Amino acid sequence: MSQRIAHFALVVKEYDEAIEFYTKKLKFTLLEDTPLSDVKRWVRIAPPGSTECGILLARAKNEREAASIGNQTGGRVFLFMYTDDFEGDHKNLIEQNVEIIRPPKVEEYGKVLVFADLYGNLWDLIQPAK
Repeated sequence: MSQRIAHFALVVKEYDEAIEFYTKKLKFTLLEDTPLSDVKRWVRIAPPGSTECGILLARAKNEREAASIGNQTGGRVFLFMYTDDFEGDHKNLIEQNVEIIRPPKVEEYGKVLVFADLYGNLWDLIQPAK
């Protein structure tokens, strides 16, 4: 048997502001933006070059869901993104005024920094050690 994670939901305030942040500031690819109703869309994004798991942007539909925006993991790092161009990606984050929570550091597993997305979700950017 073979299984894989195709995508996961990231709760957002509004589709368009989330698309703007991820595609412009983080240079993600917009894979799909399909209207499902007057208020619901199927919006998928992925980092450049990603071939497996993507992110489904899910607009909060009520106060309970809205309360989790930016804090889907209780303040812990939520997403771990690997890169093969750490310095270039770090430079882009600075140029795009993305908040760096923990500056670059070399760990035994590779180079890492922590940044926050537009809602405050924490991401590790990692270039694995060779």
